[in-house]
Amino acid sequence: MNAHSTSMELRIDWSEIDAFGHINSLAIMKYVQTARVNYLEKIGMLPLNAETGIGPVLASTSCQFKKQLYYPGKVLVSSVVDHIKNTSFHMNHAVFNDAHELVAEAHDVLVIFNFSKNTKHPIPEVFRERIQAIENRDGECPVPVH
Repeated sequence: MNAHSTSMELRIDWSEIDAFGHINSLAIMKYVQTARVNYLEKIGMLPLNAETGIGPVLASTSCQFKKQLYYPGKVLVSSVVDHIKNTSFHMNHAVFNDAHELVAEAHDVLVIFNFSKNTKHPIPEVFRERIQAIENRDGECPVPVH
């Protein structure tokens, strides 16, 4: 959990149980989505789309499920931006159960998109700086910039 810069706790809902008695993999992806949106809110990126027509889109997501998750309980989703490029950035998420066991690892690629031009757009400098500030936990810049 130490390698992740942000985390949030979420309650497991009874409706997320599947026919086999454990939490459905789609619910775990929703936990990751919630963490992703939380991060975007934290850096102030979501209003950008309303103001300028430029905003983030999820270009890719993947998840490896490590352990079954059960109701009732809570999950902790820890997230980190570990790579920033010109028009995109990469996020990694770790999902832990109540016993602090890793139940899933996810990876996202977000692309900044100009919706009026239907093209990718460079990440505005203010958001690069905000990401770097969140990820700069030890006085070093851990996020490779390309």
